[in-house]
Amino acid sequence: MKKILVIEDDIKIRRILQLELEHEGYQVQEAVDGNEGFERFTKEHFDLILLDLMMPKVSGEEVCKKIREISEVPIIILTAKEQLLSKVSLLDMGADDYMTKPFAIEELLARIRVALRNKKGYSTDNMIVYENLRINRELKKFYKGDKEIPLTKKEYALMAFFMLNREIVVSRDKIIADVWGFDFDGDEKIVDVYINTLRKKIDDEREKYIHSVRGFGYILKKKGE
Repeated sequence: MKKILVIEDDIKIRRILQLELEHEGYQVQEAVDGNEGFERFTKEHFDLILLDLMMPKVSGEEVCKKIREISEVPIIILTAKEQLLSKVSLLDMGADDYMTKPFAIEELLARIRVALRNKKGYSTDNMIVYENLRINRELKKFYKGDKEIPLTKKEYALMAFFMLNREIVVSRDKIIADVWGFDFDGDEKIVDVYINTLRKKIDDEREKYIHSVRGFGYILKKKGE
């Protein structure tokens, strides 16, 4: 049974997470602030951590950095929309993923499954890898296999978003918020235009990566022969 540590100061959110996670078959331990969370982590083994970003005593950011110094355990940050940092900033502090409050429990459970599976992709400070796709974040370059594929600035941002959310269905609204920003007031169909451009650059007859999910959005998942 996988064991999850929930570090969250909101008692209602902790209770909901406990009930939903236990219903899915996970074992759950809780901590009400950063100090207690880090102390509990050092004394027990956990397979994944759900970590609130804004907490009393010690912030989620500091807890994340301290845990990452001693462990590679998957960490999913929980953050309010108005406190939202860029995904890259969260990864730089050592997180594997994040969810914005309020969140759909189904999406959180999907992200937990992906983080626990963690076989087909990984992220480091400078690299994002999924299957034979690779992004060098320091050089801002994208590769398929050993071949560099030139991308525009926006194509690069969109591709990085998909690779960071690999194998998770994401809505057009979420793509716009993360890649174009919450204040974007243009035509939302711009997402479709850029996705079609990326498909032309990375897909071939044997391998296809970005797929439409009717009524939901898009997903990055390798499909081929």
